[in-house]
Amino acid sequence: MQLLKELCAVHGPSGNEGEIKDFILKYIKKNKSKWSSSPQIIDGDNWQDCLLLKFGKPKTAILTHIDTTGFTVRYQDQLVPIGGPVVRSGYRLKGRDSLGEIECELKVHKNKTLSYDFPRAIDRGTDLTFKTDFLETKSYVQSCYMDNRLGNYAALKVAETLKNGVIAFTTWEEHGGGSVPYVVRHLWEEYNIRQILICDITWVTDGVSHGNGVAISMRDRNIPRRQFIDRVIGLAEESGIDFQLEIEGDGSSDGREVQLSPYPIDWCFIGAPEDNVHSPNEKVHKRDIQSMIDLYAFLMKKL
Repeated sequence: MQLLKELCAVHGPSGNEGEIKDFILKYIKKNKSKWSSSPQIIDGDNWQDCLLLKFGKPKTAILTHIDTTGFTVRYQDQLVPIGGPVVRSGYRLKGRDSLGEIECELKVHKNKTLSYDFPRAIDRGTDLTFKTDFLETKSYVQSCYMDNRLGNYAALKVAETLKNGVIAFTTWEEHGGGSVPYVVRHLWEEYNIRQILICDITWVTDGVSHGNGVAISMRDRNIPRRQFIDRVIGLAEESGIDFQLEIEGDGSSDGREVQLSPYPIDWCFIGAPEDNVHSPNEKVHKRDIQSMIDLYAFLMKKL
């Protein structure tokens, strides 16, 4: 779990993903020689803070967003949320501005406004994220930003054995999206990719529980094409890997932007379920993490 622990600690709220992108890129360059197949690395100014790995002759792509929720410093001691973080007085926040490193306390007021408690004023526009407190037990891993550092971790583990496919590390997902359209355009125009798997984290609910395997989402606020979903489920059954079926009416992911694109690309969300979503204490069962990695590796060979 050391790589996951390191990923969870890297700063990367929506709109400021440069540090986490650089961390992932450094990890890839250091470790790709040990992988079954060495990928083409696609990045640069034309990709902003996104990063693509192209293996062999791809037919399927994995999308995994690298941004997190957080907070932006406004005026005086005011904070504005990035995405939908859980807010509770006393949560510890971290960041840095022109005067140095910051560790402060979140304050939630009766009128639901947010502020920080810190001995000095923090520069306007500074973004803050939850302070990491990574806990590992025999069965569980708990930390802020398992969503979606665990998705990034799973994608990097799948990369170790991947022969054909694309892994795309995307941005802005927690705050409305925006990078997926140009990523999808490249996948379609350059590789004619027609199927995408969304490597993200979902919720523990009344129908999806800890320890019963990765969740395959049949729908959330968006409804992917049933023919493709049935094919994914059929392959999951063939694999013998533990999985659960998820059906929700709320929530969204990078799959929404794939579906709204002008390209006839199928998509399916597959992710381990977590408790305490968007809080400093997101909790995932290790069995579900392993089944997530195993199922992605299997599907990327079979689809």
